[in-house]
Order: sequence, then structure tokens, then C-alpha cells
Amino acid sequence: MLKFLSRVRIEFNALDPRTASCMEFLAQCNAPKAKESNPACQIQVKRRTDDHPPQITVTFVNGVEEVYDATSTPAQTIRTMILDKGQFLETEQMFREAGEAWPVFIPEEELRQHAPGTKPRKAEEKKQ
Repeated sequence: MLKFLSRVRIEFNALDPRTASCMEFLAQCNAPKAKESNPACQIQVKRRTDDHPPQITVTFVNGVEEVYDATSTPAQTIRTMILDKGQFLETEQMFREAGEAWPVFIPEEELRQHAPGTKPRKAEEKKQ
């Protein structure tokens, strides 16, 4: 997960009962496998003393910053969103390195074409 990030900032009040997601996410970030994937990623923890809700701010390697509300979003969901966005960034980079246009636009008529090696669906199969 950290391989897609340059910085992670986790903010929470230790006395706030809503910190479970922050603590779980911090544990995931501190796991040896995660740290090995990107040793340069900065992990910052800000312990707050006010009523500010727990939040996790991540900065992707391309500079895009995203803020997650850790009161209502489980750590695993945040991790999944980061991995999805990271895979998107990897795909974009591969296309750009290959000299291809990004994003890729597929004409509507190509989307509706029959794919070779597949069987077209019959009308009665669609109803079932």
C-alpha cells in the first residue's frame, strides 16, 4: 500500500472513542512488509487535544492528496481505496511511458462488438 504514497498523516485524539480506524491504519503502515514497499514514505502521527474528528490524509507519489474521514470509514476500506487509486496511477504511468494517450477512450461501437472466442448470448438466456 505504501508504495503508492509519499506521505501519510494520521490525526486523532487518543481519548476519542472513534480512533479505531486510525489505530488500525497506523498498524498497517508500520507493518514490516508495508515499510519495505516504500521506505521513503513519511508516516506522521498528530495526537490532537481538541474535538477534531479522526482523519487520515495521504499524499500519492504524483502529489495528489486525499483526506479520509476515519470516524466512519474502516481502515480496510481506506486501504482498498488507496490500492485501487495506486493501480490506476500505475496504469496511467505505463500508458504515458509507452507514448499512448491517457485516459483511454473506447468508442461506443467497439464496446458493443462481439468479442472473438466468446459465444453470443441468446435472447432467452438473457431472460433467465
